[in-house]
Amino acid sequence: MRDPGLNLLLLIVIGIVAGLIFDRFAGPGWLARKFTGPRGYVTSALVGIAGSFTGFHVALLLAVAGLYAGYVAAAIGAAIVLFVWRAIR
Repeated sequence: MRDPGLNLLLLIVIGIVAGLIFDRFAGPGWLARKFTGPRGYVTSALVGIAGSFTGFHVALLLAVAGLYAGYVAAAIGAAIVLFVWRAIR
């Protein structure tokens, strides 16, 4: 198990990167981006962070083994939460 501070930092980075990538490739159209501005990117990054925390902790609860398995689960969790958030929105 890594240091809790490092886990926090890595989960935040994973969530932000997942949110920005998701917003770039699966985001709204060009016109909607012009009207929302940077708020859309910030919201996607925050939702990605929430998803990465969710994925990481679900992996811990399921006792997924492996050095990087929790971080892979964090990335998958961020993608799932972003997809569901975008589908609801």
